[in-house]
Amino acid sequence: MSAESWFEHPQRVRYAETDQMGVVYHANYLTWFEIGRTELIRSLGMPYDKIEANGLLLPVVDVHVQFKLPAKYDDVITIRTRIEECTHVRVQFASEIRRANELLVSGSTKHVWVNREWKPTRIDRAAPELYSLLQGFTQT
Repeated sequence: MSAESWFEHPQRVRYAETDQMGVVYHANYLTWFEIGRTELIRSLGMPYDKIEANGLLLPVVDVHVQFKLPAKYDDVITIRTRIEECTHVRVQFASEIRRANELLVSGSTKHVWVNREWKPTRIDRAAPELYSLLQGFTQT
């Protein structure tokens, strides 16, 4: 993966993710953003369980979502994720949900690295290998 590319994860919309109108309930897009983040990091060789085993947590501190078109039951969507910014204590992910070439939803999540006591932690010191991997996928 290059820094200019998006990490892509295919997903099929499940019935349980839709509302009475037959479209995906809005909160499910945040779940898909999380799937994109975790799968991107897993693809870099660092699954979340390994990160958490090292005492690091990555809570969301800000979310932005823009809805353009609805996803519907049984659609095959693509969750696209990339790292927009990565500092010693923060990381921001950009996300898109697409159906073929149609952009359905775009957004971003901002996170802060903390330890098990919820104190901000410098990722470059606590997990330099992970920091290096994230820097290699960060947009410039």
